[in-house]
Amino acid sequence: MTTTVNPPTPEQQQGIGTRLRHGREAVAQRWHDAPRWVRWVALAALIAFFYALPNKEFYQYLGPIPTTGSNFTQVLFTVSIYVLLAVGLNIVVGFAGLLDLGYFGFFAVGAYTVAVLTSPSSDLKTLWPWLLVVPIAIALTMVSGVMLGTPTLRLRGDYLALVTLGFAEMIRIAATSSEFLKGQRGFNQIPHPPGKYADGKPFFGVLDARPYYWLVLTLIILVVIGVRNLTHSRVGRAWISIREDEDAAQLMGVPTFKFKLWAFASGAAIAGLAGALFAGKQNFVNSQNFELLNSIIILAAVILGGSGNIVGAIVGGGLVAYMIERFRGIELFGVELYEYRFLFFGLVLVLMMIFRPQGLIPNRRRAAEFKDRRKEVIVGE
Repeated sequence: MTTTVNPPTPEQQQGIGTRLRHGREAVAQRWHDAPRWVRWVALAALIAFFYALPNKEFYQYLGPIPTTGSNFTQVLFTVSIYVLLAVGLNIVVGFAGLLDLGYFGFFAVGAYTVAVLTSPSSDLKTLWPWLLVVPIAIALTMVSGVMLGTPTLRLRGDYLALVTLGFAEMIRIAATSSEFLKGQRGFNQIPHPPGKYADGKPFFGVLDARPYYWLVLTLIILVVIGVRNLTHSRVGRAWISIREDEDAAQLMGVPTFKFKLWAFASGAAIAGLAGALFAGKQNFVNSQNFELLNSIIILAAVILGGSGNIVGAIVGGGLVAYMIERFRGIELFGVELYEYRFLFFGLVLVLMMIFRPQGLIPNRRRAAEFKDRRKEVIVGE
């Protein structure tokens, strides 16, 4: 006796999707309705989890989460850098609604600023300490953001995307061909962040990536607090109005150009900070570290996580960096899956854009927009 299993009808599929959406909305509502002390305790536990994550005594009990083909603490540092970059790009793309395809160029400016001012192989021979150069790197990336934005932010959409794309390529080509920036030879012996143990051993060494991860994680928390306060201020409300309808915002008296420049400068400063941290950890910087693909990956991370939501940007940046590294050292039928990592990454993006275009954790306004569009489609049918 054979049993025939009929596939679900379109009405049943729609009902399943509706129940899933209602379930997610119920969980989100339950979280918002929970007492404040419960949310603070949950947030503190989550932060403690991430601080404990790079310790082998802790992550060895996490099953398949730790990477097997590469050092897990090094992967965590890479993930934290991507998260920091995603939080910065989310200001430009998610809050202000500006399509930036050259965000990694600001990361390169921050890294090269540290390299030029601290490395013995630099022509300047200044040999400044890393900690002194970090504020200079942030300031220079902010200036570069203003310099790029001043003549270009009157453009919109695809035109702005092309200009920012050209900016990133200019930075990469200049780094490759300029003798001052050393091309592919790069800068070596870049100093690490300061700090020593009681026995005189440096806290930020070469082999152990945990201190670097803890440093970046701490800075991510501080940056998130600052960005959150900024988005709840007059500046953040102006960014949202520009994103929703720039012409209407301008008619209502919002100086759109000034606030778009604020968004570019703020995002560039965070990218410069990430570049300075990267240079201090790697101890070496050359032009191959700043390919255009990296800008595309960071943009995809923001969209994947949920454009316009800080938590979504964090989740998207972490997932993208982790997914890329997770395939390293894994073979299937004699094929190294790491060689096809971007194929899997592309498939995930395609599926996300089909089934959840608003991102994994969208902001409330964007989620409401997609909900209204779904209603219009249903009514139209």
